[in-house]
Amino acid sequence: MDIVQKTQTFFKEVYVELRKVNWLTRGEVLRYTLIVLAVTIVVSAFLGGLDYIFSELIKRFIIK
Repeated sequence: MDIVQKTQTFFKEVYVELRKVNWLTRGEVLRYTLIVLAVTIVVSAFLGGLDYIFSELIKRFIIK
């Protein structure tokens, strides 16, 4: 088998496997994207708050 035949076989197999994939609907993709964004915002606000608190504690008690 030469490289051209191997490449053709590979892409045929990829096509067959992609036909088996259970793709999400547009609504599901949108819903999951919004969930990820919301969780990201909440976690970043929480970590930002912790960072602010700890930096203030360091400024007040260690650096003076």
